Amino acid sequence: MSAPRLRATPLPGIGVQYDLVTREHRHLSVVAHRDGARTVNVYGSEDPDSCAQSLRLTGQEAGALIDTLKPSHQSANLLYTTDLGLVAERIEVAATSRWNGRLLGDTRMRTETGASIVAVLRRAEAIPSPAPDFRLAGGDILIVIGTREGVDSAATILGRE
Repeated sequence: MSAPRLRATPLPGIGVQYDLVTREHRHLSVVAHRDGARTVNVYGSEDPDSCAQSLRLTGQEAGALIDTLKPSHQSANLLYTTDLGLVAERIEVAATSRWNGRLLGDTRMRTETGASIVAVLRRAEAIPSPAPDFRLAGGDILIVIGTREGVDSAATILGRE
């Protein structure tokens, strides 16, 4: 079986559209919006240019969908598990989070959970080893490492549902 045909098209001011033609010659597209949202489009089988269904997902909804499409041991949120019982996970700071605009040290993350925030992904930038005076922003993705319990507690503190 040949690899799926995938094409990326920049959409200035919006994001990027990814088009996929399946082995059954069905056309799907995903628009990755700059704000983290995704729009999934399914095109008609009779007319591959006619959009039959469109569904807009938030960044969190898109992440949940990705997790269901991949085996759980390859979850987009779960980065790595070792025999030492440590996990690394991506946790997003929501725009509506109480931590949006506040200092990382205010979360008392390490003290309260034993988990460490080892990096922050913000837009196209990675900030390694953020200091306690680092100001969090909605949309930040925090890379948190600790025990499963510690990372779950960190997610609770950060308000992930």
